[in-house]
Amino acid sequence: MCRSIKTLRPPYAEQVTDADVRAAALQYVRKISGFRAPAAHNAESFDQAVDEIERATAKLLGSLQVRGH
Repeated sequence: MCRSIKTLRPPYAEQVTDADVRAAALQYVRKISGFRAPAAHNAESFDQAVDEIERATAKLLGSLQVRGH
């Protein structure tokens, strides 16, 4: 599975779910780490990175002010 990270703000996406944000974070970590799924010894670091990026993404999307929307 290889999905492109999509834009998650209006007007490109009107309704963004937690699953959308999580999928984008996961895809980002996969891309920069080069791992689709980490080995057991890297799983904790991989999952922690996904969690942190998910939180940062949600915070960013929640604070953006999109004019005209």
